[in-house]
Amino acid sequence: MSSLVELRVLEGPNLYFPRAAIKLTLDVGAISDADEERALRFAARIGLRSARPGSAQSGFRQRFALRAVERLVRAVAAEAGTRKLAVRVRPTSDPRQVVVAFPWRRRERAQALGRAVAEVLDALPSSDIDHVVSTAAAQVAASVPGERPRTINPKIPVVAVTGTNGKTTTSRMIAHLARGAGQLVGWSNTDGVYIDGALIEPGDYSGPSGAGRILAHPEVELAVTETARGGILLKGIGLTHNDVSVVTNVTADHLGLQGIDTVDQLAEVKAVVPGITRKGGWAVLNGDDPRVFAMRTGLKARPWVFSRDPDAPSLRAVLDEGGRATTVIDGWVCTQEPGADPEPLVAVVDVPMTLAGLSRFNVENVLAAASAALAIGITREDVAQGLRTFRPDAEHNPGRMNFFSIDGFSVVMDLAHNEAGLEAMIEIMNGVRAPGSRLLLGLGAVGDRTDELIAMLGEIGARDSDVVAIGHKDRYLRDRTREDLDDLLREGAARVGVTELESWPTEVECLAALVAQARPGDVVGLMCHAERQECYDWIAAHGGTPDSPEALHAKVQAAA
Repeated sequence: MSSLVELRVLEGPNLYFPRAAIKLTLDVGAISDADEERALRFAARIGLRSARPGSAQSGFRQRFALRAVERLVRAVAAEAGTRKLAVRVRPTSDPRQVVVAFPWRRRERAQALGRAVAEVLDALPSSDIDHVVSTAAAQVAASVPGERPRTINPKIPVVAVTGTNGKTTTSRMIAHLARGAGQLVGWSNTDGVYIDGALIEPGDYSGPSGAGRILAHPEVELAVTETARGGILLKGIGLTHNDVSVVTNVTADHLGLQGIDTVDQLAEVKAVVPGITRKGGWAVLNGDDPRVFAMRTGLKARPWVFSRDPDAPSLRAVLDEGGRATTVIDGWVCTQEPGADPEPLVAVVDVPMTLAGLSRFNVENVLAAASAALAIGITREDVAQGLRTFRPDAEHNPGRMNFFSIDGFSVVMDLAHNEAGLEAMIEIMNGVRAPGSRLLLGLGAVGDRTDELIAMLGEIGARDSDVVAIGHKDRYLRDRTREDLDDLLREGAARVGVTELESWPTEVECLAALVAQARPGDVVGLMCHAERQECYDWIAAHGGTPDSPEALHAKVQAAA
């Protein structure tokens, strides 16, 4: 079996380096299992003269393996002619696998180095370690250099948005504010690539290819990019820098994928985005999220923090450091600079996305978007006007907190793809339901989540709603079956005593079943991911109409 589990070419800044890098996932079983004499001989050959490898398969051996692989990469590179090479080595959840990364300037030779390291590990049972290492180095030296990195150096301002929840809403809002200020804006997100409001390429473009398509357009004046975890880990960020970065929050999502098993590790990935914000630019950070707020240390950019709490310690700390802040004071979105009084921008109740201040998550998104827009140079007047005109509907923010009315009850559609998203959705459903009425929830999950996260969605949904059903997303099963997801969602619901859940093969069928049970004053919520347009069409065909900001405001007041 080969020691090379995966070789991945990262085209730009990434988790390991602020420039293009090679990422290797290696099986180090040959090091872990070797007897101590052979381990010592290997260590001496690669320059670890005073190594103490410990006994095979011990904790000491695992740590020795990390040092040994790092030194092996440098040793092969040096004999092949590269004297100075930065190398990063990380453990994984599998003690027999490690991740190794090093920067590259020539694609083919860098990949040859990665393969050569794996070949040395494959040959470790050999007693002639000197010959094995020398042969590997000679192969690298003889390889074709290949092309240079294609990382883009932007010529126009770039706002890069990342985080677990709120990325798409925040990036859409920033683009709306800039367009209202008269700029021709290109933006990319999980729905596609947009130029001046027109969708030119549908699909998930939250990785480097989306940014590349925007920046290749000759008329775009401002780029707004949604930067997701997957793109950073699998391809790297395709840009050398951004001018303003936004980190909305970091919560448990997509754990157990690409070597990211904890929320702290996920925060490291998200921190790559503010890490490449240029000197003189702004890093807009959520001051209510400790992991996000901690990202301000070591940045080239200046910190701009946002918080719903005007007395948050994070605001005081950043203002003391010479940064800026955005918060809510007496019901107004306000900005603050060091040594100055707060400046009101717009009343929260006048911003439709906040649902009259009901949605605390969207209040945070508004604070983040306003901060980024001001940081990139949009005037306060244009920002305020843009916030007043950006609506939670299918035109401005499709698939996120979209409200409809049918026969005296409400329907809410939202992506709500993780615990925090579902809790936010239930929060606003409660905020618009009439006294004594019910919440009816259509649950759903995509397959590339951990068992525990999927079960937790079932637990939250069953705990916080009166009627719950499952609506499947076959397009997003991702190596699971409907039965797998059914079992996990039901397992979570059973934790809070709910054992009867209907299950439907599509989101539309689940929506139809819940609407058939709804009564005036009730609220039907659907976690919609796969059939957004089909659900819009079904609602329209059954007499449903989108809620205007005024209608939403009235619902909130009536519920209160």
